[in-house]
Amino acid sequence: MATVLHSSPKPPQLTRFFPSRSNFLAPLPPIPNPSLQHHHLYNFKSSTSKIFFSSSFSQGSNTPPETVCPVPLDQQPINEYQTLSTSFPFSWASSDVVEYSSKLFVTGASFALFVGFPVAWFGSVGPETEPFKRIMCSLSSGVLIVTLAVVRMYLGWAYVGNRLLSATVEYEETGWYDGQIWVKTAEVLSRDRLLGSFSVKPVLGRLKFTLVILAASLLVCVLLLYNVNGNQKASDISSENGSGRVIPGVYNDESARAFEPDAFCGEPSPP
Repeated sequence: MATVLHSSPKPPQLTRFFPSRSNFLAPLPPIPNPSLQHHHLYNFKSSTSKIFFSSSFSQGSNTPPETVCPVPLDQQPINEYQTLSTSFPFSWASSDVVEYSSKLFVTGASFALFVGFPVAWFGSVGPETEPFKRIMCSLSSGVLIVTLAVVRMYLGWAYVGNRLLSATVEYEETGWYDGQIWVKTAEVLSRDRLLGSFSVKPVLGRLKFTLVILAASLLVCVLLLYNVNGNQKASDISSENGSGRVIPGVYNDESARAFEPDAFCGEPSPP
């Protein structure tokens, strides 16, 4: 025996009619809920503001420290290091050993040959009688000019190294009268100290070793010149005493009799 299932009738659809329209059976579109619209608009604004805030925060976190550093670009230690490492003659100290030594040798030899030797040879009386002394004077001038160049390089690299290793940076905004001090951030301090420890300190060690060698060379040149002058003076005195001639700048009776014997007529000669 079949069972008949009775379904509940569908509720009637509510419609609104406009008598002036021809198709008065067409229903009106549903009226949106204002509270629901406001809710969706608020969610859209909040999500947009969250995205913008997160993007701006991520950009701020990825911003390098130099962009927020108040120190001018030309006074920042890392820029000073880059400028110093590419300028003349400071770039010599950061090159390899062969190039560094050859440049210093060429500088000293050129100065000694083209400046020191002509001055020592033609600027004195009778240089042909003392050739060794003139050559030593020209070599000493070459060593001296190289020493001055190395001292200048050492002072420049030491200044930049101190600014890299220091936790603060002294800078001038517009002139000497408005000096300021900026404390480095942790990232900047770590970067600068790594650069100063592994790039500047080896250069300073090389320059110190060069200064020691140059100082020893100058000392040897001075000792040789002193010995040459001492030997020459001793030989001059012995020759003058042996020949009985007048010694310039020294007065005694013997030299006066040899120079002007008529003034001592009738006086007994010394024993």
